[in-house]
Amino acid sequence: MSNLHKILDEKLVRVGVLGATGTVGQRFISLLSNHPWFIIHALGASPRSAGKPYAKATNWKQTTPIPSNVREIIVQECKPEYFRDCTIIFSGLDADAAGDIEGAFRAADLAVFSNAKNYRRDPLVPLIVPLVNDSHLSMVPQQQALHEPPLQKGFILTNANCSTTGLVVPLRALEKSFGPIEACFVTTMQAISGAGYPGVPSLDILDNVVPYIGGEEEKMEWETLKILGGIAEEDGKKAFDMHSRCPLRVSASCNRVPVIDGHTMTVSVRFSRRPPPSPQQVREALVAYTPEAQSMGCPSAPVHAVFVHEEPDRPQPRLDRYYQDGAGVSVGRVRQCPVLDIKFVVLANNVSIGAATSSIINAELAVLKGVVKLPIN
Repeated sequence: MSNLHKILDEKLVRVGVLGATGTVGQRFISLLSNHPWFIIHALGASPRSAGKPYAKATNWKQTTPIPSNVREIIVQECKPEYFRDCTIIFSGLDADAAGDIEGAFRAADLAVFSNAKNYRRDPLVPLIVPLVNDSHLSMVPQQQALHEPPLQKGFILTNANCSTTGLVVPLRALEKSFGPIEACFVTTMQAISGAGYPGVPSLDILDNVVPYIGGEEEKMEWETLKILGGIAEEDGKKAFDMHSRCPLRVSASCNRVPVIDGHTMTVSVRFSRRPPPSPQQVREALVAYTPEAQSMGCPSAPVHAVFVHEEPDRPQPRLDRYYQDGAGVSVGRVRQCPVLDIKFVVLANNVSIGAATSSIINAELAVLKGVVKLPIN
C-alpha cells in the first residue's frame, strides 16, 4: 500500500453531488455512501428542491434505501458557493442544465467529474473510460492553463456515453495485444434505464423493440475515436488525435429493448494486422487485460476489467449485469467473423460502469495521479 493510499484511508476527501435528486445523482449517492476515500459533504439540485432535507427532496428509485448519512443533508442550489469545502464535484445533471453549471464550478476552481454529454467534444476536456484511457488525464494541465483566468485546481473531466463505455473496454484490450483495429460494426440492445426516469412509455417498449435512440449512434461512432486515440503534441500544445495514426471506422446501430438495466451489444471487428488473431488468442487477451485502475488500487475498480464467458448463451442482462457490482464488462461468444475478423457479444451495466461508477473511478485515478489537488491539512 502506498503512502497516498494510507493517507486516503485515514482522512476522507469531501465530495459534492450535483443533480443529486435525479437517477444518476441517486446512483452516485448509493455508490459514495460507503466509499473508503470519499465522503458526501454537499448535495445540489434544482431551486425547488433546495432547502429541503435530501430524503424529502428526492423521489428515491434505487433498490436500496437512502443511505442514513445523507438523509438529513440539506439540498442546496447548484451554485459553487455552497460547495467551497468540497475537493471533488460529481455531476449527475441532465444535459439541459449541465453546461453552464459545470462551467461555473470549474471557473470557481473546483474539479468536476461529469456524466453529462456537454463537454465530451471539447478539445481540452478528457473523455475518459477509466478501464481504457486514463492517460488522457495528462490533458488537464493544459485545460487549466488555457482557461481565462488560469486555474490551479479546477477542471472538467467527462465519462463516456453508456453504450460507448461497454464497447471501448474490449476494443482497448484487443488493440493493446494485437495492434490497431481498422473497422468495427456494433449493434446495441439498450436497456430502458438508459433513457432516465420516467423513461420510455410502456406502450412503446413492452412487446417491442425501438430501432432508434436519438443521437446515440453518432455518439458511439465519434466518442470511440476520441477515447481509443492518443494525444499528439505540436508546438508545445496537446490535442486528441482521434485515432488518426491508424484510422478507425465505426458503424453503430442502436436499439431500445424491454430490459431494465444492462446494455447488450454484438460487435464485429477487423484488425490492421494480417493474419488476424484467432478467437482463442482474443479470449486470452481479454482475460489478461489489466488497466491502471486495477494495478494502481482504485477501490471501485473491478477485479476483472473484462470477464469472458465460455457458455454459448452468455452474457445475459438478467444474469450478468451486477457481476462485480456492474463495474466491469462481460464478453461472450468470441468467434470468427466471415465478413470482418472476429465477432463477440458485450454486456455492460449502463447505470454502473456506464455512468456513475466510471466517474467515481475516474476521480480515484485523478487522486492517485495527483491531478486532483488534495487539501494539505
